[in-house]
Amino acid sequence: MSGPGVPGAPTPPPDPSTGQLVSQLSTEISRLVRDELQLAQLEVTGKAKKAGIGVGMFGAAGLVALYGLGVLLAAIVLALALVVDAWLAALIVAVVLFAIAGVAALLGKKQVSEASPPVPRQAMANVKEDIDAVRNPAQHSAAQHSAQEH
Repeated sequence: MSGPGVPGAPTPPPDPSTGQLVSQLSTEISRLVRDELQLAQLEVTGKAKKAGIGVGMFGAAGLVALYGLGVLLAAIVLALALVVDAWLAALIVAVVLFAIAGVAALLGKKQVSEASPPVPRQAMANVKEDIDAVRNPAQHSAAQHSAQEH
């Protein structure tokens, strides 16, 4: 049997001091944070690579769809050419396409004008209200009570 009371038995190491424990904890935490950051970097790199490949595939799909649209438009022109002259069929398709583009442009312009200026008005109003509440707490609490009663 070995133990502290047995002669010749190894003695257990003394308990580490508080300073040693704090130093050891600091080292362990630093290593843990470094390892976690390295793991996160590897994970993000892998996901970014997959996302890049996916975006490239979306781009390729869009390009092929654009070519398909061109062929479809050519087929429409050829189908109309069976009824009217070929130049007139091409002109009709072009006018329809320009009309669609014009409507889309007008709708887009309307959306952009509604969005500008790009200032968060509601958030700014809330911040101003918060600042006013901090500057005048008594007045703000009275206004809150009257608003809750209604």
